[in-house]
Amino acid sequence: MAGSQATPKDRVLTLESMNPHVRMVEYAVRGPIVARANQLKKELAQGVKKPFTEVIAANIGDAQAMGQKPITFLRQVSALCVYPDLLNSPDFPEDAKQKARRLLAACGGQSIGAYSASPGIELIRHDVAAFIQGRDGGIPSDPENIYLSTGASNAVVTILKLLVSGEGSSRTGVMIPIPQYPLYSATLAELNAQQINYYLDEDNCWALNIEELRRALGQARRRCQPRVLCVINPGNPTGQVQSRKCIEEVIHFAWKERLFLMADEVYQDNVYAEGSEFHSFKKVLFEMGPKYSETVELASFHSISKGFMGECGFRGGYTEVINMDPLVQQQLTKLVSVRLCPPVTGQILLDAMVNRPQPGDPSYLQFSQEKAAVLSALARKARLTEETFNRAPGIHCNPVQGAMYAFPRIELPARAVLEAQAQGQAPDMFFCLRLLEETGICVVPGSGFGQREGTAHFRMTILPPEEKLEVLLQKLSQFHAKFTREYSQAQP
Repeated sequence: MAGSQATPKDRVLTLESMNPHVRMVEYAVRGPIVARANQLKKELAQGVKKPFTEVIAANIGDAQAMGQKPITFLRQVSALCVYPDLLNSPDFPEDAKQKARRLLAACGGQSIGAYSASPGIELIRHDVAAFIQGRDGGIPSDPENIYLSTGASNAVVTILKLLVSGEGSSRTGVMIPIPQYPLYSATLAELNAQQINYYLDEDNCWALNIEELRRALGQARRRCQPRVLCVINPGNPTGQVQSRKCIEEVIHFAWKERLFLMADEVYQDNVYAEGSEFHSFKKVLFEMGPKYSETVELASFHSISKGFMGECGFRGGYTEVINMDPLVQQQLTKLVSVRLCPPVTGQILLDAMVNRPQPGDPSYLQFSQEKAAVLSALARKARLTEETFNRAPGIHCNPVQGAMYAFPRIELPARAVLEAQAQGQAPDMFFCLRLLEETGICVVPGSGFGQREGTAHFRMTILPPEEKLEVLLQKLSQFHAKFTREYSQAQP
């Protein structure tokens, strides 16, 4: 009847009847603190007086939201494919036009408005394979093992869906680094898999320790069936870059313990620290010889959202699978077909990234300059963040070797911890909420990523423009000092 309203007990879908695994999902990067930040933005727009004039969203790695300009060549190819009439315009360089024509010819009806094949446009999968082969020094890459995706996140979820099975003690266990990117814990909760935490070594620049992997695996085998080992390199939220020796040890560990390896490598272009270098798991795996390269099962992931591109909104990415059982790979192809296809706009921009201008091309100089400018600015901001925080008493920040985040440890007075507990909050959530309300700076508490018991951290992106980042770092350091004084004073 029009205007009638069902009462909660009349509804089919309630909190009690809904999928209980979805209720377990948490995603700190867009969690309650971000909801409050958005509310504060609206209040400021309505003229409500605050102790600050703007909310600075340092909670998420969204480069262009932080002011980074798009790479011209990537947008030119995208624009030409979206509106092919521009191919007649003299305002676009010839190499961008050639790439656009080639891509359009590979689309159904020569239009990016058509569905593509479910694993992605075949031409683009070939280009991705060529990119991987070039990156890895000539180690072959088979386009049939490439699956394009809606960002790397979608690919991670898809691979985990294949891997998770069982109940009780036979339930699939998935090893993830702590601190971790909450995509992993959220997906494991949704799939009802067993999360197995292995802790990165904060005192050793967030290094991955094989002994810690052994500890975590041994304990987990009492309650589940460990089948998967996830590694994020360069690290999110911790910003470390794994050494080649470490990667070799991880591959050996996976081989010995019969674990499926998932290598999240979306920050592979973001390496800043002197002496640090990105090594792909695929390359190291094959250089270790047939004993490993013909047996270890690996899925590696990349994206256009990070790196120097920062094209988060286009939602483009890929996974490459190695040594996957052919019958299982058929099931993977079936699974991705359920979603019809990844966004074709994201596929187009992904191709422009992997099939980039070469020396002698009209766009090469501008492309190279823009790429270098983005990465050099991030390197400066990584050093600035580390140095500023480490000058502040009570804050310790490891070097930001790569990626685009810092994960500083903060000391919190005992009275602040008690106050947080009284309010039903984690101590670092309490700190971050106070920071937001008093300064407008939005960062994510470390408890949303996982951390050793008794420690407190926060994650912040280093993406804001340098002049704004410098102010942000100073304000944050000053707030921590003020917060510490306030909760260190004796209560009247």
